[in-house]
Amino acid sequence: MSLDKPTLIIRQWNDLQDYQSKFESMKNLTNQRDENTADELWLLQHHEVLTQGQAGKPEHILIPSNIPVVQTDRGGQVTWHGPGQLVAYFMFDLNRLKWNVRTLVSFAEQFMIDVLKKYNIEAYAKPDAPGVYVDGRKIGSLGFKIRRGCSYHGLALNLDCALTGFQTINPCG
Repeated sequence: MSLDKPTLIIRQWNDLQDYQSKFESMKNLTNQRDENTADELWLLQHHEVLTQGQAGKPEHILIPSNIPVVQTDRGGQVTWHGPGQLVAYFMFDLNRLKWNVRTLVSFAEQFMIDVLKKYNIEAYAKPDAPGVYVDGRKIGSLGFKIRRGCSYHGLALNLDCALTGFQTINPCG
């Protein structure tokens, strides 16, 4: 039996989450999906971690630190995750939604813009530089992996975080 409309399950964690375990869970969900699997949106914050995307290189980590580094399969280079940063993971069936990657990226950017607008913060996307910006400075980044027409990974929106983790890296974008 096929779903008439895509169903969305929203999961939220209020305590800090381990990146590696969520990364494995995203991959497992994506690998086990079929046409009846509901789409999921996960909202959470991570313990402090650096994640290296597929384009990441060791030299993108500028200063060695005690922050764990995890190699991932998402697009992009290195980025920091930690407390005070909203992370949203999109496990979506793009084929069912009739979306391409650009549609997914635009959706994620608009998601961040809408969250910030609720707090009277004017943000915008740049057509030539994925992410979301406020006053010319990047406040939200994104990186996805598409497997079998389904997305995982997502976005990171810096809301109330110490940005010191970014000082140790040459971040994506």
